[in-house]
Amino acid sequence: MNEKEMAADDGKRLFKQVYDYVIHRIEHGEWKAYEKLPSIRQLAEELGVHRLTVFRAYQMLKHNEKVYVKEKSGYYVNPNVPDRVVLEYGEDQPIVVTGKLINSLSDIQRVSVVDQFSQALIDPNLLPNLFLSEYVKKVFDMYPKLMGTYSTVQGDEELREVLSHYMMQNHHIQLRTSDIMITTGAQQAIDLLSRIFISPMDAVMIERPTYSAAIDIFRQQRARFVPVDIHPHGYDIANVEMLMKKYKPRFFYMNPTFHNPTGYTVPSSQRKQLVELAERYRCLLIEDDAFHDMYFDGPPPQPLFTYDTEGWVVYLRSFSKYVAPGLRICAIIASPSVMKLLLTAKSLADNGSPLVNQKIFLHYFQSERLQQHIEKLRIALQVRRDIMEKELTPTGWNWVSPRGGLNLWIKLPEVIPVEQFLKACMQQSISFVPGIICDPLRKMQSQIRLSYSFINEKQLQQGVKNLVNVADRYR
Repeated sequence: MNEKEMAADDGKRLFKQVYDYVIHRIEHGEWKAYEKLPSIRQLAEELGVHRLTVFRAYQMLKHNEKVYVKEKSGYYVNPNVPDRVVLEYGEDQPIVVTGKLINSLSDIQRVSVVDQFSQALIDPNLLPNLFLSEYVKKVFDMYPKLMGTYSTVQGDEELREVLSHYMMQNHHIQLRTSDIMITTGAQQAIDLLSRIFISPMDAVMIERPTYSAAIDIFRQQRARFVPVDIHPHGYDIANVEMLMKKYKPRFFYMNPTFHNPTGYTVPSSQRKQLVELAERYRCLLIEDDAFHDMYFDGPPPQPLFTYDTEGWVVYLRSFSKYVAPGLRICAIIASPSVMKLLLTAKSLADNGSPLVNQKIFLHYFQSERLQQHIEKLRIALQVRRDIMEKELTPTGWNWVSPRGGLNLWIKLPEVIPVEQFLKACMQQSISFVPGIICDPLRKMQSQIRLSYSFINEKQLQQGVKNLVNVADRYR
């Protein structure tokens, strides 16, 4: 698709987002029968779109009898809204769909390759697999009826009790079991929160770059992105405040500790300021903390959640990456008002994460062996980071060496066209994540993410050499 076609496609999606935004507000009673809608100019300014986009949406609303027009007055909500609406986009679709499902990261990771640099996962050989299998038997001996029992929607109470003690010991936060929900990985938590809080055209603050699956989840809900640049030193706090004040976003999704994809960590001083801004501008902070224990030089700052006293931080603590990826365990910690909404959303999604996974994780999590495993894992990951950086140093490529996490965020020379480079690498059985899918504005054309955690040291060394050899074609 060329730039002109992409622009046309973006305009078409934007028009539908405005249409859905108006429909949503009418259906939820915010704009009532016979009430005048905002003028085209006013709504365009409010949503940050061109007036022609709003005009087209209003015309389709009129065509579908959702609104009516008063001569020289404006558009008004129609009291007799028909049950069936036909959206005429000039496409012959025998099956009606709400939108195209996209997961750019998954599309790349589904391709089977030898040199796997797109998977931000731990090498299975680094996990204590034999020890875990022994725990599986132990758990089934302790709970012989485990396979015949559902978990509660909120998650196993015994596990939530253990996690509340863990948070107290490590972060000095008093939690009740009712403050915690167990989800099937952090990605499900992000999806549940997006379904609760995002309506079409709602403003959502999001880091630039950020976790690409989160972008796709929020885009599926038709969010309007408000990007916030993240740097090695964190955020521009004055800019964050300006954006909160101007756009009144539903939430700010962030990954401030060993950030994915950059590896940056937001300093303690900014964390407290961010919570203060959230309280002042009533903007929920969704703190995604997937790599907290994967540090090299020393522990990271305390989570933003530890500064929160008013319930403006929703904390996602995932253990999937480094404890037992196959169990898919994440804890959401939230205020009672948010938790109530999460319980409904979770009940609709799967009615509770698998109890077997929770019980296995529970008993392994409490074991002394886990702490030994995590300490060894930190060393192994640091060694792999160092191998990747050593092999990349002669290239002259730019990156900031991460002090934790699983990824390098690299700026390539502009002479290397990343899209062609990725295709050439795939042909040589090498994969990586192009930076453009991590950018809500889709403009990061020269950045790539390389994960050093998934393949063994010998293969990692050779794999990076293979990657560099492909890049040398563009010199």
